[in-house]
Amino acid sequence: MRFAFADHLAWPRPVVSNLWGYSLCATAFHLAALASALADAHSAAPLAPLPTVCPSYGASPATWPRVSVIVPARDEQRHIRRCVESLLAQDYPDYEVIVVDDASTDATPAVLRWLRQSPAGRERLRVARVEAPPEGWAGKPYAMHIGAGLASGSWLLFTDADTCHAPSALRSAVARAEAERADLFTINTAQEHVRFWNRALAPMVRMCTAVSYPLIRVNDPHSHLALANGQFMLVRRAFYDWLRGYAAEELRGAIVDDVALARAVKVSGGRLLMVDGQKLVSTAMYRSLAEHWSGWSKNAVAASPWGALFFALLAPCFPLLTVGPFGLLMAGLLRRDRRMSLAGALPVAAALGYRAYADRGVAIPLRYGWTHPLGGVVFSLILARSFWYRLRGVTVPWRGRSYPAAAYADGARGWTRRQTAPGRASAR
Repeated sequence: MRFAFADHLAWPRPVVSNLWGYSLCATAFHLAALASALADAHSAAPLAPLPTVCPSYGASPATWPRVSVIVPARDEQRHIRRCVESLLAQDYPDYEVIVVDDASTDATPAVLRWLRQSPAGRERLRVARVEAPPEGWAGKPYAMHIGAGLASGSWLLFTDADTCHAPSALRSAVARAEAERADLFTINTAQEHVRFWNRALAPMVRMCTAVSYPLIRVNDPHSHLALANGQFMLVRRAFYDWLRGYAAEELRGAIVDDVALARAVKVSGGRLLMVDGQKLVSTAMYRSLAEHWSGWSKNAVAASPWGALFFALLAPCFPLLTVGPFGLLMAGLLRRDRRMSLAGALPVAAALGYRAYADRGVAIPLRYGWTHPLGGVVFSLILARSFWYRLRGVTVPWRGRSYPAAAYADGARGWTRRQTAPGRASAR
């Protein structure tokens, strides 16, 4: 059956032009995401496991700085044992593990008490408990602040309770941070994409991150862009203390605490380095759609390098760029319209090319490339919800607490250049 509206000879010229303009824009977006991902992969060498004896430091424990590993944990009974056991099994010669129980109401305290009884736990593990954070503080920054106050190391490693660390992770990270003279060293961890929604949504998040935060600019000291991954942040203690850490007014209320700390370090003249560390640390982040919905909703606006305006533009454009091409291709095929099919096929091919590269890097099967439009729909709704929170100034629920959206949306943007160079020299 032939449809009259499928005959392009009858289409007005502006419609044809707009169709191809849209096709080229969607194609360019995905090619730009692919180019950014390729550039990121080559901008800094990934963090590789060190051999048993590191030539840079030798075998003597005295040559390695003491490290305090700080793990904030709130209702983490599902992950906390695996995380702490992997940290206690590190082959690093001089470190301690401090877990700050952030008013957990599940079995987290009981698991921590049990871990304290193990030989490694008695030697290295300390547990502190905090209740409700003081006024003006978000829960996680307060727990991290308490942990830093108990720490004795010259480096602080902040890591999440849902992470798992290879035995050489800490040693490899410290060696790299020292060699690069970093003040904040952070890595992208391997995501354990064990469920459908992880595999459908994680690539959407990575695509937005790759476009918004190219690593080549994040690692450039002359660029204002700053990003860190709270799943693994290794901070030089002297520089952290000079900043006043999470006690600083600009950081204590930040829900997206990792981006806020990265901005503060970079604006203050610190050396920020972010690399791929998937071979050494993995994360079991969100599992269900509800967890993804809540987690990424709270992160979206506050993590934007250009603030709420960026997401006001991205929320309506994102579905047009990620979902529209598939709809256009499908419509062209159903209508047997070769020009419409080609206009849809170009951006679809670019999207699947990006997904093939990105999914391979995070061990997602290639067949999940066809979830691209579904992930685009869901993530667009997450972006719209986040912008609505910011626009209305309503509270953002997270882990049993609520935070005013307007209060945290700007992260550490209040940090000013007056705090720059002089302190960095003294922090060394």
